[in-house]
Amino acid sequence: MSDLWVALGLVLALEGTLYALAPGAMKQAIRQMLDMPDNILRGGGVAALAIGVCIVWLVRG
Repeated sequence: MSDLWVALGLVLALEGTLYALAPGAMKQAIRQMLDMPDNILRGGGVAALAIGVCIVWLVRG
């Protein structure tokens, strides 16, 4: 369970870094995502999920 909290903390740290360093770029990225079709966003989410699972598997496996 502690690994889950560490992972969540890392995600928040990375996201926070992006917003702190480049808030304008993050706003622009969000605007672009709002204009994207759902299937493109879904595909990107599935790809990110697969890459994340592979990383965890390689590190923990």
